[in-house]
Amino acid sequence: MTLPDLEDLVRAGKLKSEPPNQDEFDGLVKLGEAKFKDAQVASLSLESRFELAYGASHAFALAALRRHGYRSDLRYIVFQSLEHTVGVARDIWRVLDKAHGARNAADYGGNFQVNERLLQDMLAATTIVRQRVLSLGSTASQD
Repeated sequence: MTLPDLEDLVRAGKLKSEPPNQDEFDGLVKLGEAKFKDAQVASLSLESRFELAYGASHAFALAALRRHGYRSDLRYIVFQSLEHTVGVARDIWRVLDKAHGARNAADYGGNFQVNERLLQDMLAATTIVRQRVLSLGSTASQD
């Protein structure tokens, strides 16, 4: 499947075109499922749940991108591509993009500024992305 907006990102050097791989797709979905489940364990710290939810959202978003034959090393592009890979509204991927900014502030600047509201918003957005990714089907059944 060729998606015009994603092809523009290939030309801009933000995405790479690469044939989909079912094993990679399945592995990313499995990783997303495990992290998503663990992110919902209320007895874990907010920091741990945030990291797990962020990891789950990235795994699902990357699975969607790979399912369509693209890859990116830029995490923010992986989230922004969700609008094209699984058809989520901008407000959904923007929650994940905000979480990406919070993750970077914590990981690279030691400034953890996450609250329960952001975590809950991220879990809700990831639920939608997860459902859309699971409905994509195998890489062999691309449209």
